[in-house]
Amino acid sequence: MHHTTRRSLLTFTAFAALALAPACQSGSGFVRPEPRPLPMDIHSHARPNEVRVRHVSLDLDLDFVAGVARGGVTLELYRLEPTAPLVLDVQGLEISAVRGTDGKRRDHVIGKEHDNLGAALTIELEPADSSVRIDYATRPGAEALQWLAPEQTAGGRHPFLFSQGQAVLTRTWIPLQDSPGVRVSYDARITAPEALTVVMSAESKGRDADGAFRFELERPIPPYLIAIGCGELVSEKISKRCAVWAEPELAQRAAWEFADTEKMIQSAEELFGPYRWGRYDLLVLPPAFPYGGMENPLLTFATPTVIAGDRSLVALVAHELAHSWSGNLVTNATWGDFWLNEGFTVYFEKRIMEVVFGEARANMERVLDFADLEEEVARLEEWQTVLAIDLTGRHPDDGFSGVPYEKGALFLRRLEQLVGRRRFDAFLRGWFDGHEFESVRTEDFVAYLREGLPDALKGLDLERWIHAPGIPADAPVPESGALAQVEAELARWRGGAAPESLATDAWVTQQWLHFLQSMPPEVDGFDMALLDEAFGFTKTGNAEILCAWLELSIERDYPGAELRTASFLNEVGRRKFLRPLYAALVKTEAGTQRARTIYAQARPKYHAVSRQTLDAIVLPAD
Repeated sequence: MHHTTRRSLLTFTAFAALALAPACQSGSGFVRPEPRPLPMDIHSHARPNEVRVRHVSLDLDLDFVAGVARGGVTLELYRLEPTAPLVLDVQGLEISAVRGTDGKRRDHVIGKEHDNLGAALTIELEPADSSVRIDYATRPGAEALQWLAPEQTAGGRHPFLFSQGQAVLTRTWIPLQDSPGVRVSYDARITAPEALTVVMSAESKGRDADGAFRFELERPIPPYLIAIGCGELVSEKISKRCAVWAEPELAQRAAWEFADTEKMIQSAEELFGPYRWGRYDLLVLPPAFPYGGMENPLLTFATPTVIAGDRSLVALVAHELAHSWSGNLVTNATWGDFWLNEGFTVYFEKRIMEVVFGEARANMERVLDFADLEEEVARLEEWQTVLAIDLTGRHPDDGFSGVPYEKGALFLRRLEQLVGRRRFDAFLRGWFDGHEFESVRTEDFVAYLREGLPDALKGLDLERWIHAPGIPADAPVPESGALAQVEAELARWRGGAAPESLATDAWVTQQWLHFLQSMPPEVDGFDMALLDEAFGFTKTGNAEILCAWLELSIERDYPGAELRTASFLNEVGRRKFLRPLYAALVKTEAGTQRARTIYAQARPKYHAVSRQTLDAIVLPAD
């Protein structure tokens, strides 16, 4: 949403001298880029082209009884306009005091709340202020923080906390400039109950004399990547630079599932350059986590639903790892440029999967993803199917779909087709190396493309790919021989073969998904019962297969899966699974009543990200 109270941006000329000035260098040798002019972010109240936050120092105590974090944050500043105030994003925070560099109070005002984007916190600065300290507390129900009771965890002994900042929720637990264009380094001192361990998206510095956990990350990241987890956690080593954090009940299973992570890191480095973040750890969260994974630097957050017992769902790890380059190293400057994060990451993910698990596995996943994209594009509004999406007047999550992921990856695959893989790899590596620790716009990539691969544009309708809706006619259509085998067995079954006679013994998850998603329309509840008896779909522990089966069971009115549908919706908080199941239920009057009964019980367990999506599907309109 555009806020008319903002001051106009500084001109590019005013920043030219800054861009040519020497970069700031830390003691470890890391060179911090000087501030560049940023595009106006319609989802932030901040005015970073006047005063910009450069470093965040957190000092918080986690109160699990009250469900709040309280303490303070010190923000180090770039003063680009000497007389301008500091403008931050806040939402639902209780601000008790604001102090300048000298420790004295500074005048501040919190503006009017704007829809889901919070309010502006405007702080008047003195000439000598190079930092401010804000004392504050979050409120119970802060959307970025999910406080779980012991019974919501695997162990059932201790509570759990995790954060989820993307896209604009970090402002609900930290007062800062909550825009992906405003990259910050950070450190933190976190106090928690004695039995709990704190982890963050930063390098652990151990515990201080008071028992507080200390963290530091000197490489600048967008604010949505500042992340915290706290619970009864142990770690299992995978390699020298990689480990899995999880509750004790899950740790060994998770470490086995993710055993190929180090191979993934090495293959990614061979493709697109060195891994810049030191460690790559994974935190397996309780089921309420709304996403499959979140690419927080040094510490990917992962859903337990990928622990399938056969390593068939670890493409999620490849995806989140790829974000260490596309998203974390080079970030979309605004949420309208989200495809620069996700499209690049999906392309990169599949390349990692090719190296580690083979081309056949990667191609199966490409075929399934393409089918999902076609289905989604058919039901979305046209504006939602544009890569460089216009989110004016909309929440960033309104643009969340498979389009920035899969259409973005198809665009890159099309470029690869036009110039060849070897040349395209060099082009992408140059993109990551040349824009490291920067936030970029679509036009930045277009300019880089025109300069680096001008001949590719002769065979490409660039405007159509970037700014037009739908899937372009020249989009690469993936093929998979392994999925063709599935179609052959499905044809046998339709021809009268018994389900148990089908040649399915060597099938992997992707083949079972294709089998279920290709089910002909004439299959009814009786047929579903026969399939369930033969293959045990309702009892499977593979969440991907189970979700596909339950959605099909709802559509085909198969009563044998009704109880499992209700229990699954109460056990899992991953939005990817919740949305299609609730959407399938509400297509009928009876299903709508079932959906609302289940949702009334399950909603308090879901993260705010999931609730926002599901409220619109399940709850009656006002």
